Amino acid sequence: MTEKAELRRWIRRWEGEGAAETGVWAERRRLAEAMRRVIERLTTTEAPEAELRRAAERLEEYADHLATHPSHRRYEGYAESATAGSEPEGGGHFDWSPLIGRANPLAPPIVMRSENDRVHGRVVFGTAYEGPPGCVHGGFVAAAFDEVLGYAQALTGNPGFTGTLTIRYRTPTPLHAKLTFDAGVDRVEGRKIFASGTLHAGEQLCAEGEGVFISVDRTRYQNLIEKRQHKMK
Repeated sequence: MTEKAELRRWIRRWEGEGAAETGVWAERRRLAEAMRRVIERLTTTEAPEAELRRAAERLEEYADHLATHPSHRRYEGYAESATAGSEPEGGGHFDWSPLIGRANPLAPPIVMRSENDRVHGRVVFGTAYEGPPGCVHGGFVAAAFDEVLGYAQALTGNPGFTGTLTIRYRTPTPLHAKLTFDAGVDRVEGRKIFASGTLHAGEQLCAEGEGVFISVDRTRYQNLIEKRQHKMK
């Protein structure tokens, strides 16, 4: 497979193109979305003690039931979108991502698209991500920038790890609002990839981000994969 073809395959994974909406992956995503709704409502509910107790007992029971099934041990991709690799048709690592993963209830999730060497992201942060009243916690804003800028630098075809990440918070980022990211690579200097982007809520500029990513040899990723697999044995 040529580098260009491989990069295109990665892009399809990041952006969810061709991902199955049936079978186990569809149900994983459905369950994760239901869990997001539980998380959102738990952070605001005034349900009585007895109802909360019953809900906790049912969730504990189901968690114990899930533990009776095998756990996946094969690392199907890399640790973040910036260092992503291959995965089976219809799902894989990108579904597990804590920021873009549709099968991960921790993820908002961010939806990303690439066009003309630019990355465009959209996301809505719910109450579970609240920092200042009615606003997204700044740490989640930074994490989202790391993901979006990481995707942008990966489009160079020689991605790396985050070296530095600088966030300038311009105005509070509102919860429950349609947020948009725009990001791209500014320049490449040897192993250093410089990327920057913006976060808006409508016309409001909420934050600006800059990242320096250090490109590393693919064998470095493979070593990390092998260590992870060894720990899970």
